Amino acid sequence: MPEDAARPRPWLVLAICCMSMLIVSLDNTILNIALPSIQRDLHTSVSGLQWTVDAYTLVLAALLMLSGSTADRVGRRRTLRAGLAIFTAASLLCGLAPGLGWLVAARILQAVGGSMLNPVAMSIISNTFTDPRQRARAIGVWSGVVGISMAAGPIIGGALVESAGWRSIFWINVPIGLAALFLIGRYVPESRAARPRRVDPVGQALVIVLLLTLTYAIIESPTRGWTSPVVAGSAAAALCALLGLLRYEPRRTDPLIDLRFFRSAPFAGATVIAVATFAGLGGFLFVSSLYLQNVRHLNPLHAGLFMLPMALMALLTAPVSGRMVASRGPRTPLLLAGAALCASAVLQALTYSTHMPTALLVVAYLLFGTGFGLVNAPITNTAVSGMPRSQAGLAAAVASTSRQVGQSLGVAVIGALMAGGVHAGAAGFTDAGRTAWWIIAGCGAAVLVTGTLTSGRWARETARRTARTLAAEDAEGTKETVKA
Repeated sequence: MPEDAARPRPWLVLAICCMSMLIVSLDNTILNIALPSIQRDLHTSVSGLQWTVDAYTLVLAALLMLSGSTADRVGRRRTLRAGLAIFTAASLLCGLAPGLGWLVAARILQAVGGSMLNPVAMSIISNTFTDPRQRARAIGVWSGVVGISMAAGPIIGGALVESAGWRSIFWINVPIGLAALFLIGRYVPESRAARPRRVDPVGQALVIVLLLTLTYAIIESPTRGWTSPVVAGSAAAALCALLGLLRYEPRRTDPLIDLRFFRSAPFAGATVIAVATFAGLGGFLFVSSLYLQNVRHLNPLHAGLFMLPMALMALLTAPVSGRMVASRGPRTPLLLAGAALCASAVLQALTYSTHMPTALLVVAYLLFGTGFGLVNAPITNTAVSGMPRSQAGLAAAVASTSRQVGQSLGVAVIGALMAGGVHAGAAGFTDAGRTAWWIIAGCGAAVLVTGTLTSGRWARETARRTARTLAAEDAEGTKETVKA
């Protein structure tokens, strides 16, 4: 099939790419509803639940940039199909896992495949929609898929767990993955970067060490203590890996993390906002699922229905945010998102209890869904719109990595906080929960402040300078490659 065969149908390409996003985000949302059932069936602790979530998000975050640059080099369609095949097979293995260790191992394999989906599909979209306004609208639709998964996930997950057990939440990925594989092979064109980036094994190893040791230290600190040699050693290793990245990466011609991107204030701001937003989301889903099922004693289906207001607002506001970015830029949706996220968490922090009024809980969930739906489009658009198209995969991967790092840290920090509360009964759980909601409120405030600082005239000028510099350096590198 000719490489340009799918170009006359860009919206079909968008729809197919959105299927890859759906399979990942739906899996994440459904899993949170199933956590209490997994805990009872596999007899695991809160830290075991944290590793069920974070084993996936950590590996995903560690490999996203490698997958993005690899796709730019070997072919985006080829990488997307390979990722879907691995993710689909691993989902089947998750459903067959006989114990926690096997489940965590299968989740790691899922993450290897998942790392090839989000940034690569986003890169295909950014190369398909070259007009800035059309691209912003397409990204709005793309972000809306997250809302769809959040709306459908709790109900589908609750119904599956209630009727067929938690294992069925992984098996649902199989038919979606197979359908997406067929459609990608038939309709999505192949594309590559003009100048392929070289592999950076040292940078990749440092990223893996940084994320793994930092998260391990946070998750294990409640049981082992910060003075434990293992925890203290993990924290020290994380610091050394971070310093190594900052020293080593700028010296490479093709670094895994191109620190030049961060000369753009909007890009740097989008990275911070992504980490803060998804840390809040990870904490929100983790605490809410345990609270609804273990404290309010709802079954999985009713817990999913309780979270539906949040998911519906995310679904409704995501395309609105895309249109706002296309017509007015990212500032307005970012400020509204930060205010809504912060208000939701403050409301729960002030009223959180075993018998919190249902009306207040619904209002808090509506506010959180509004903020989350508004924030995704400006993050993604800012990440890719100011970069050369040849580096779209890497830029999208940095944004996606920021999301996964944020979610990993949110689950690690909030889970570590809640670990002590779980063993202290309902009162201890709600006391820990109030502290957790203040932390999530801080994440919302970070979105508000960072959005304000990085979306003005000065910030836009730094983005233009960075884009010109990157385009010039990329063109020069292409010429040297041709001469060689």
